[in-house]
Amino acid sequence: MKDKPTKEKITEVALQLFEQNGYHAVTVDKIVTLSGTSKGTFYHYFKSKDELLYSVHDYFITYVLDKATEAYEKWQTPTERLNAIIKSFVMMFDMYRPHVTVFYQENLYLAPEYFYEIKKKRDQYKEMMFKVVQEGIDIGEFRRELPVPITSMAIFGMINWTYKWYKEDGKNSISEIANIYANFVLHSILTNEALKKYESLTTLGGKNDV
Repeated sequence: MKDKPTKEKITEVALQLFEQNGYHAVTVDKIVTLSGTSKGTFYHYFKSKDELLYSVHDYFITYVLDKATEAYEKWQTPTERLNAIIKSFVMMFDMYRPHVTVFYQENLYLAPEYFYEIKKKRDQYKEMMFKVVQEGIDIGEFRRELPVPITSMAIFGMINWTYKWYKEDGKNSISEIANIYANFVLHSILTNEALKKYESLTTLGGKNDV
C-alpha cells in the first residue's frame, strides 16, 4: 500500500490534534513531529497554521458546493435537484466528519481573509438552496405557504447536526441516512400532487439511489 501524500498526512494529523486539543493549543512543532515531517515540509504546503485551518474548512465546503452545482445541472426539476443536494450534503459527513467537527469548534479562529473566503462559499451554497426551493414553489412542486428562507435554513440546521451523532459503524449506513433525510424533507414540502409523483418514483427505486 502506498504511503499517503505528505500534505494529506500533515492535514490528518492536524485534524486529530485540533479536534482533541483545540486550535490554539496545537503548535506547528507538534504537527510535524506527529506527522513525521519537518517544518520546512510544513511551510512548503502551508504558509501558516492559519492557512492549514482554512484548508481543513475548504475541503468539505468546496465538496458540497460542487455537488450542489452538479445536481442543479444534472437534474431538471426542483424536486430532483433538492433530493440530490440533500443526499450529497449528508454523504459529506461520512467523507469529512473530522473536518466538519474542527470547523464548528474552531471557525472563529480563522484569520479574516480566510474567513471571508469560506463565507463566500457558504453564501453561495445557501443561495443555491434558496434558488432551488424558490423554483420549486414557483412551478407548484413545493408548498407555496412555506417561506423560502425558513425552509432552507431548517434543512441546513437539521442536516448540519449530523456530525454530532453520526457513527460509521452505526445501525444505518450513510446512504440510508441520506435517503431518510431526503424523504423526510420532501414529504414535508412537496404539494400533494408532486408528492404522489415522488412516491411513485421512490417505489420504483429511482430517487432513493444516492
